[in-house]
Amino acid sequence: MTSAQRVFVLTGAGVSAESGLGTFQDRGGIWSRFDPMALATPEAFARDPALVHEFYNLRRSGVVAATPNAAHEALARLESRLQERGATLFLCTQNVDDLHERAGSRAVTHMHGEILKARCLACEAVTPWRDDLSVATPCPACGRASGMRPDIVWFGEMPKHLEAIDAALREADLFVAIGTSGAVYPAAGYVAQARALGIRTCELNLEPSDNAAHFDEARYGPASVVVPEFIAWLLGR
Repeated sequence: MTSAQRVFVLTGAGVSAESGLGTFQDRGGIWSRFDPMALATPEAFARDPALVHEFYNLRRSGVVAATPNAAHEALARLESRLQERGATLFLCTQNVDDLHERAGSRAVTHMHGEILKARCLACEAVTPWRDDLSVATPCPACGRASGMRPDIVWFGEMPKHLEAIDAALREADLFVAIGTSGAVYPAAGYVAQARALGIRTCELNLEPSDNAAHFDEARYGPASVVVPEFIAWLLGR
């Protein structure tokens, strides 16, 4: 790889798996015990908000209890070191946890929202939220109950910050996907977009993703190992 001044990193569930947060692919994990289409859609919330709240309260408490791992910490170091060199990192995550931020990353774009925030369906106010939600929870902004929901993107909803993500990808010299399945769009299409733009691409993953064939380079293994090794190599060139 040539020296990169503008690095675009896309992270998925695999970067947080070693922090105890399950992925869709985990055997015996949380998503193998629950049907996403029965819990992670606007229709599911309208049909049975109490059940959806119960599920996301469980996920929220798991995020609060989790701690960043070596992969999160390495990405925070990358951001800092690139800034020192006058280069940039655009860190885009599909994850709804805050482990990148807790590891020290200062600029994180959450395309699927954040589970530690709640949004009111009545007034659209977004509030930091670490406790349980229920149908009786009043909105801190407007006072209305029954309209608070996790501020995350459910199936069938539009991901957030798409224009900013597209602009950053077009300006990148290097595209790196970390811990992604390559199955969830539009994120799964970013590697093909990068290649069409002539941007070098690299996959860091536990195993090949669904779109692994689109990457110029790949390194496989636990995120806590391959991500720090790759970033040390990238910074040391």
